[in-house]
Amino acid sequence: MSKHDRSTSKPTAHDVAREARVSLATVDRVLNGRDGVREATVKRVNGAIEKLGYVRDLTAANLARQRMYRFVFVLPDGQGQFLEGLQKSISEAVENAIYERISARIVLISNRNQTAMTRDLKALDPSEIDGLAIMAHETPIVRDTIARLKKQGVAVVSLVADQPNSDRDHFVGFDNVSAGRTAGTLLGRFVGPKTGKVAVVVTSMHARDMIERRLGFDRVVAEHFPELTPLPSIEAYDDPKMARELTLRCLEQNPDVVAVYSVGASVRGVADALKEHAAPERIICIDHELTDNSRDLLEQGVLDAVINQNTGHLARSAMRVMRAKCDNAPVLASQEHIRIEVLIRENLPIRP
Repeated sequence: MSKHDRSTSKPTAHDVAREARVSLATVDRVLNGRDGVREATVKRVNGAIEKLGYVRDLTAANLARQRMYRFVFVLPDGQGQFLEGLQKSISEAVENAIYERISARIVLISNRNQTAMTRDLKALDPSEIDGLAIMAHETPIVRDTIARLKKQGVAVVSLVADQPNSDRDHFVGFDNVSAGRTAGTLLGRFVGPKTGKVAVVVTSMHARDMIERRLGFDRVVAEHFPELTPLPSIEAYDDPKMARELTLRCLEQNPDVVAVYSVGASVRGVADALKEHAAPERIICIDHELTDNSRDLLEQGVLDAVINQNTGHLARSAMRVMRAKCDNAPVLASQEHIRIEVLIRENLPIRP
């Protein structure tokens, strides 16, 4: 091989071993983070990697070892369309990752039945899991589960709703405080100079994503729209009937409501209440997550805007991050940033 060929070809693990004056087996142990290598040797190998600009071909390495990534997605067992869409996106992402040697399954847990949740989370066997993506309320049992799995070497990411007080490796989802501020800004501008109250409907105030969205919303309204008064949160638990009844009752008890913020509740129930309520003027409504229901309501003019995060991006990002953590590889922040999308009737994406 000529000098030119050596200078332009990609460095290999053999080159790293030669540069660091160690065996190929030692380089492999360092790359895979295994024990049994002295700290001085690890530094020498990493120095050679940096000097040569070595980039490991993880796909080839995993194929050679016949490695299969085993991922588990833990999601709430709610019946909302956002959760249905997220499950579908996870299944599609796994199907498209067949050549990346990824297998994944979905485990549904109950956020309202603590006994069942505890049973299902304790059943997660770390010997059968390489990576866990979990969307759940931030509770002691969830934190304990994350700590237990992390201790056994499982990569853990929180999904949609963060678990910042746990040992999780990464959060996959948009900034919920910023999403709430975005909703508040849109709602305030749509309402205009009117003075009145804002009804706020959530799934549950035990969910961190709901809490953070509400926090961001309240802050921006207080800062920029003091003529609006947000009411206490209505918890509808993803139940369309409950959402309709509680929203309708709120509207009847507060005739000066000028807008509704649907933080993550069953928007169909909220919309039914808006249609039934005989308000003197049209009530503004902002919702979260694009679903078949929210799309229809945007097209009908019942909703004014939807704050969305792409479920396909969520699923793919969660898998990429779990794989990176399994491989001790860096997470590309720009690639895994989940954008806040603002959708109105005029910019709705084409139906799939």
